[in-house]
Amino acid sequence: MKEFELKYGCNPNQKPARIYMEDGSELPIEILNGRPGFINFLDAFNSWQLVKELKSALGVPAATSFKHVSPTSAAIGLPMSEALKKACFVDDIEELDGSPLACAYARARGTDRMCSFGDFIALSDVCDAVTAKLIGREVSDGVIAPGYTDEALEILKRKRKGDYNIVKIDSSYIPNHQEKKQVYGITFEQGRNDFKIDDELLQKIVTENKELPASAKRDLIVALITLKYTQSNSVCFAVGGQAIGVGAGQQSRIHCTRLAGDKADRWHLRQHEKVLNLPFKSDIGRPDRDNVIDVYLSDWESGDVLDEGNWQLYFTERPDEFTPLQKREYLDTIQDVAIGSDAFFPFGDNIERAKKSGVKYIAQPGGSVRDDNIIEVCDKYGMAMAFTGMRLFHH
Repeated sequence: MKEFELKYGCNPNQKPARIYMEDGSELPIEILNGRPGFINFLDAFNSWQLVKELKSALGVPAATSFKHVSPTSAAIGLPMSEALKKACFVDDIEELDGSPLACAYARARGTDRMCSFGDFIALSDVCDAVTAKLIGREVSDGVIAPGYTDEALEILKRKRKGDYNIVKIDSSYIPNHQEKKQVYGITFEQGRNDFKIDDELLQKIVTENKELPASAKRDLIVALITLKYTQSNSVCFAVGGQAIGVGAGQQSRIHCTRLAGDKADRWHLRQHEKVLNLPFKSDIGRPDRDNVIDVYLSDWESGDVLDEGNWQLYFTERPDEFTPLQKREYLDTIQDVAIGSDAFFPFGDNIERAKKSGVKYIAQPGGSVRDDNIIEVCDKYGMAMAFTGMRLFHH
């Protein structure tokens, strides 16, 4: 297939639309089911690069959940605790532990479930039946992977009344080094960002604390590779081999950090026993549970799920209140979280905010006129920070 005609571009009024290879060669993909759109393919091709790079860097199957050309999360296939399985709504899947790819997807999809609603998924490895079973239960637009087992393909083809978008990509495909895009009829050309992210990027530790254990290096690599494919400005929190909070596309660095930190906090709070034991009615669907949990974790004073008459819509009994003080006390026990930034931190307020979310390890390019201040704040909290020297803007 040398080109694929799209229904429309970013919006219905943007026609005609297609994808094709400029040199006239075959597209490196097969569309096995559905009819992906313009934004679907933007998500697919960006997300595929992310998981391919994660697998190459860490040697473990990887998955990501993409929405509007930025990842909601990315993860590698490490074993999951029982609390994490329950928080991700996968504790009923007995076969989960036998599939690292399914664990990677469960982690990626379960991190920021509200933002992942209607996402596009990328898998680094051939999709197996367990992973397909998990995908089949979620609201999603499509998936891209280097292949699918027969059973997995059969499961996925049943989604969305048979219209689910399933894309197979040639894992050996290497794009041209020069890439182009057009804006307002003007062509931009640049070298593709093929910078390799690995342990070597974390050698310049500028804080008093020089300790970067293997787990921290892994999490910083996850954060940095995630940032490489996130719309800038961006900041990413990571722990346990997964991105737990992504702040994307903000004009201010501190807003990136706050957004990512708030998402990371919610990921941690979802694993608190008060949330894990919420007495949901059996007929409450997964998206509705996500919405209710989000409200339950908020400090809103009106429309709360605990209001008289309101809780009865979702729960078999009125759940215990989760007070701001209780949440803060729980979050204060969190530690060893990693954070990456796609450009330097200009002010120490970013580090202060990161500390509230349990951050101990930091990777950022460095190069600010206030680097000394950033290092000073890190030293105040005993954090270890590496200057990578590499900016990771993505637009």
